[in-house]
Amino acid sequence: MDEARLPTALLVDAIFRQCDIDFIPYYIAQKGEHSSGILLIKLNALDGRFSLRTQQRDFESGTLVWVDALSMPQSDEAQIDSYISRSISRDPDLWVIEFESRDLTNPFEKMGV
Repeated sequence: MDEARLPTALLVDAIFRQCDIDFIPYYIAQKGEHSSGILLIKLNALDGRFSLRTQQRDFESGTLVWVDALSMPQSDEAQIDSYISRSISRDPDLWVIEFESRDLTNPFEKMGV
């Protein structure tokens, strides 16, 4: 459980570079704590479908894994935005990033981060 972890800002920058190469639009809605902020990823399929992914520690392996923040793969945008607002009020160090992804694929998961 004491694995070395890159600063969150460095991981975000690396993913953004790959998104630029792959022409994946992104928007930083909330810039979190540089070294250890948790990520909240909003995915917009541009057809009315949305998904919200977050990191959670797997207590068996001790590693961070990605899960649906609202316990469902797709949600209403208003519901997602409300969840994001509540999350930011509880944790101002949280990173919130929105990606346009027609298949609702999280770039962090795609890159194995």
